Amino acid sequence: MKPLNSSARILTPNDSLDQWDAFVSSSPQGSVFARSFWLRATARDRFQILTLRSGEEILAGWPMVFRSRRGRANLGMPPDLTPVLGILLGESNKRTYEGRLSEGMERISGLVALLPAFKRFNMTFHSNFTNWLPFYWAGFEQTTVYTYVISDLQDLAKVFSNFEHSKRKNLKKAERLVTVHEDMSAADLYQHHCLTLGKLGKKVRYSYDYFARIFQACKERDAGKTFYAVDSAQHVHAAIFVVYDGLSAYYLVSSIDPEFRESGATTLLIGQALTFLSPRTKKFDFEGSMIPGVERSFRKFGAVQTPLFRIRKDNRGWFERLWGSAKASAARTLERRGWRYQEF
Repeated sequence: MKPLNSSARILTPNDSLDQWDAFVSSSPQGSVFARSFWLRATARDRFQILTLRSGEEILAGWPMVFRSRRGRANLGMPPDLTPVLGILLGESNKRTYEGRLSEGMERISGLVALLPAFKRFNMTFHSNFTNWLPFYWAGFEQTTVYTYVISDLQDLAKVFSNFEHSKRKNLKKAERLVTVHEDMSAADLYQHHCLTLGKLGKKVRYSYDYFARIFQACKERDAGKTFYAVDSAQHVHAAIFVVYDGLSAYYLVSSIDPEFRESGATTLLIGQALTFLSPRTKKFDFEGSMIPGVERSFRKFGAVQTPLFRIRKDNRGWFERLWGSAKASAARTLERRGWRYQEF
């Protein structure tokens, strides 16, 4: 059921999305990943934005990526390097909590009602999206996952003082061993990432072309930055890629050579990134991990554990689910052997 006093409009990649980008900047759930340039880079023409409006004003919106196969739409997020998406709500002018909550309920329910027919839906929502109740009523399921966030980058002295002792020790150690450089190319970063994962018997999940589209789109808009650490023998110990807008920065790609893992270079690169980002954005999101060792490292930077809703729904029949599970298992096996299916 649509919210009262609102109308629906669906935006496509062929539309002018300047108004949408302005809305992203004003929404508490806005992020670089909801902006039109990011959607075009990661999903090309396979996305729509569901919007609810009062006249021409956008009240709420929802970017939606179609990952269709054989005419059966799977709705959700781009295939890689997009940690959050979900519903964006406009700022409310309601004076009471009940008023703001009711308004949000109506707008979320209205957007859920606009969803096209789908087989499967899976999406991780922004940490400022805190009410999944309309999804529950509509038969969706939810899992809570976590990220770690440094919420205020303005006082850098305070940010660094909140680093746990081992991280501050890593900084000093790395300063003696490596030099930090900026602006590593997309090709060099991707090659380094392939090299470092290869030493661990792993492979990069996404193609170079996919990464290069994101990299170039960010570079053209001053929305991404690379940092890398090199020793006196010209060995690259680590490299990172952060993306950002005026709302938040995200720790998107980290490439760490396992031969130099103990040099502390990654900590130094994160420190350099925080210094660079301080005048450009408000907070730094480590982009989350449920892996124990990675989670433990992130919280040692003084970052705060922050929950995210991962919301999903499966409309397939039991046989199709069983067949899909078997295919997914086979795909994982092939990927471990060096094959990769890239949808976009």
